[in-house]
Amino acid sequence: MTLHHATVMYGDLPLTLSEAGKGRPVLLLHGGGGPRTVAGLAEHLSRSAHTIAPTHPGWNGTPRPDWLAGIDDLALLYLRMLHERGLTDVLVIGSSMGGWTAAEMAALDTTGIVTGLILINAVGVRIEGAPITDFFALDARAAAEHTLHDPDRFKADLASLSADQVAVQQANMATVRAIAADPYMYDPKLLHRLPRIEVPTLVLWGESDRIVTPAYGAAYAEAFGNARFELIAEAGHLPQIEQPEATFALIDAHLHGEE
Repeated sequence: MTLHHATVMYGDLPLTLSEAGKGRPVLLLHGGGGPRTVAGLAEHLSRSAHTIAPTHPGWNGTPRPDWLAGIDDLALLYLRMLHERGLTDVLVIGSSMGGWTAAEMAALDTTGIVTGLILINAVGVRIEGAPITDFFALDARAAAEHTLHDPDRFKADLASLSADQVAVQQANMATVRAIAADPYMYDPKLLHRLPRIEVPTLVLWGESDRIVTPAYGAAYAEAFGNARFELIAEAGHLPQIEQPEATFALIDAHLHGEE
């Protein structure tokens, strides 16, 4: 199903949304790599769910107001959007930094709009003994080796990026640095709030991730009040790209209550 793209105003902020499908509402949040990292998942979800996939403010050339200065601001923005649209029983799915945003949303939700979570190789907490790799310190090759199970498989894709596409990626990383780098990729308060989140939570992890390791992911899942941890073989930080069939099957089962 083709997702429809629109820009809607929330206060002073034009928010870009991709949306399609019917059924349970699903809010799909991309990570630092931008909307393209969840595009395939968005298309898949739209076949059986009302899928809403925003472009975070500041990504892909979209405006980011000065007040949006942290992941908690992003989480509150999306909670407001869901409330104003009258949506209920929302499953929030987030990849990497989007997973962090999803967890913050559940922690900040006071109205019960969020009734399920799926975190895919999420950042957002500090785990003793399992530090988050400093992505900004990596060159392109090292970034691929840390992110992907099989970086050579995607070498041609990286080489084919145009100068404009590279510029967009660099601008996206500058936005990541602006809202998520101090402290680096985590909220000091979030880990202590996770036990209070009782909504059914699925934490998915590519077993070859070297940005945030499976040990980090398992500890993240353990901190929730009601979470299950699943490893995905032959995948790194973006299992929805490297192993879409396995990833989508786990997501579908959680979405439709078939676990």
